Amino acid sequence: MSEAPELLPVGFRDRLAPAAERGAGIEASVLAVLASHGYERVDPPLAETESALVARSAAAVRTDHLRFTDPISQRTLALRTDMTTQIGRIAATRLSDAPRPMRLCYAGQVLRLRSSQLRPERQLTQIGAEIIGSDEIAAAREIVGLAIEALQAAGVTGITVDFTLPDLVDRLAETRYPLDADTLTAVKAELDSKDAGGLAALGAHDYLPLIAAAGPYHEALAKLEAQDAGGALASRLEALRAIAKPIADDIRLTLDPTERHGFEYQSWFGFTLYADGHVASLGRGGTYTLAHANGSEEPATGFSLYPDALADVLPAAAVQRLFLPMGHDMAIA
Repeated sequence: MSEAPELLPVGFRDRLAPAAERGAGIEASVLAVLASHGYERVDPPLAETESALVARSAAAVRTDHLRFTDPISQRTLALRTDMTTQIGRIAATRLSDAPRPMRLCYAGQVLRLRSSQLRPERQLTQIGAEIIGSDEIAAAREIVGLAIEALQAAGVTGITVDFTLPDLVDRLAETRYPLDADTLTAVKAELDSKDAGGLAALGAHDYLPLIAAAGPYHEALAKLEAQDAGGALASRLEALRAIAKPIADDIRLTLDPTERHGFEYQSWFGFTLYADGHVASLGRGGTYTLAHANGSEEPATGFSLYPDALADVLPAAAVQRLFLPMGHDMAIA
C-alpha cells in the first residue's frame, strides 16, 4: 500500500508555472521602478535574534514569531514577519553615517504565524521602499506616487489609495476635544468599530462626525475641514491636499481618518493600496519613527507591497515553445 502524499502546512503552498514566472516578473518590475528613482537595494537575513526583532517592532510580540534555538550561538532566533523593522536596524547601524535622507528598497519572504480570511497565506513576498531621515510632506508625496507607479509597472489597474491619519484622535484629544487617558482608549475602540452608539454612550459626541468623515477623498476631506473649525487639524488637512495633488485622475482616492488597523507604528500619515479584482489590500505605507539603540529617534517614510496575489490573477504573457528533435544542432537551434 502506497503512502499518502505529504501535505503542506496550513497557509503554505507550491506556486507552479506560470504563476511562479509571473511572480518573479512582478518582483523584477517593481524593483526596477524603485531603482530608477534612486532607491538602493538591501537584503537583510531571514532570521535574527528574537529580542532584536521584537524590540524594533512597536506592533509585534514574542508570540508573533516562529522561534527556534540556534545550535551554534544557543540564542533564541526568530523568522522575520516584516522586513521594515530590519531596514530600520540597517539604517541605524550599518548605514548610520550615510547622508540623509537615504532611500532604500528591499524584497524577500516573510513568515506570519497567523493568517486572515482575506489573506490566508502565511508565507508572503514583501517588496518595499523607505526614505530614512524624513517624514515631511515631500517624502510622503514621493512614497505614495512611487507605490502607485510600482503597482502600475506590475500590471495593476483600477488602483485605489485610502488615506488615514493615525494620530488624528490623539491630536484632537490633546487640543480641541480633551479626553482623559481611559476615555481616549475607549473612544478609539468605538471608532475602530465605527460604533456611533458606543461613542454616544461614552459622551464623546464631538467625535461622532469622524465616523461620517470617511469615503471619497474630496467629500471626506470637506467633512473633516468642517469638523476642524478650531484649526487643530489644519496642518494635517493641508498635508493631505498636498500629497493628493499630483496623483493622476485615474487613481481613486478615499479617506478614512480614524483607520488604525495595520498602522500601529505609523505617526501622522498612512495609506492603504487596493485594486479592482482584489478583496485584500495590496500594500500599505506611511510615516513612522525609527528608535535607535542610543535612545535617539529618526523620522522615516515608506511602503510595503504584498504582490503574491497578483501572480495568480494577472494575465500570463504569451509563451511560444519550440520542440526540437533529439540530436539537433544547438548552435542552429
